[in-house]
Amino acid sequence: MIKKITNFIKNETVLCVAIILTIITCFFVPIDKEYLGYFDYNTLICLFCMLVVVAGLKNTNIFETISRKMIRLFHTRRAVIMILVFGTFFLDMIVANDMSLITFLPLSYIVLHSTKNDKYLAFTFILQTIAANMGGMITPYGNPQNLYLYSYFNIETVKFFSILIKQSIIVAILLFICVLFVKNEPLEIADKQIKPVKKDDLYGYAFLFMLVILTIFRIIPYSITFIIVVLSILMFDKERFKQVDYALILTFCVFFIFSGNMARIPILKNFISTIVINHTLLAGILSCQFISNVPTAIFLSKFTNNYEQLLIAVNIGSLGLIISSLASLITLKEFLKHQPKKFWHYLLLFTLINTLFLTVLLISTIF
Repeated sequence: MIKKITNFIKNETVLCVAIILTIITCFFVPIDKEYLGYFDYNTLICLFCMLVVVAGLKNTNIFETISRKMIRLFHTRRAVIMILVFGTFFLDMIVANDMSLITFLPLSYIVLHSTKNDKYLAFTFILQTIAANMGGMITPYGNPQNLYLYSYFNIETVKFFSILIKQSIIVAILLFICVLFVKNEPLEIADKQIKPVKKDDLYGYAFLFMLVILTIFRIIPYSITFIIVVLSILMFDKERFKQVDYALILTFCVFFIFSGNMARIPILKNFISTIVINHTLLAGILSCQFISNVPTAIFLSKFTNNYEQLLIAVNIGSLGLIISSLASLITLKEFLKHQPKKFWHYLLLFTLINTLFLTVLLISTIF
């Protein structure tokens, strides 16, 4: 029993820390009906559906096939990593950041692992996280905080696109420069065995994948997609439910509670309210580092009408500490699944690169 608890803490370090922090906040904010409003249920539904569908797609061997074609087409380590990073960046303009990561991270691992380039996994994952958080910042639906502010302030669509276009271009340039530091050597697949694609399963999961994408676009209601996905997999491939990372979903739930409670602690609320009116940009970025970007957008929108500065703040504020964006937890979880002993290495590198990006973007915004 003790060994199981020890292994759980070792494997789910982020979740355990989040639970401890959340329990502490509960002493300041007693449990009440408002807790139910903390959760973004649509995000949780999409997260579950995407996790189980991607698990099904991985089982069809399609990711291995795509990785082999990428390696044959682009030949070198730098070119392949460039495609993986910018693929995440541009997909985020179409779907939400967490869905972009769930789609691309498994592919990145397969490509790097099959070519014995595991030492580049942390670097690639971190750049993909930045790409996912920043790629969709120019669109109202790319990030959940954008959708909220777009609706709350009734921002004109053309105006919305213009606010963050400069920062988006800068991020793309910085990502490109970072990838240039990767040594440009030929890639060769270590495992020569070719696993055939399970075409029948692929067609079914491709349909479910498109269903989830349409749900993200709000074309299909979340409840309908949830029912179709669950029933389909129950009938045809219920083993996939065992491969869902339920700890990740629980981590999101815990952080929703933590962020919601942080926004209700009077001393924090008073501190932010005293500076937000005159320093919206800095207040927003600072707040993101403590309660993440989505709660910051909701919280600070009650204190300022300067939606341009707030919009910039909650987007570039996604950089910095790992808690500043809940989507970053997806990458951390995926990384620790493959390299569990490198938690502190990943966290240090993540903070270093993210802080560098945040500093450049903040300077470019101010000046």
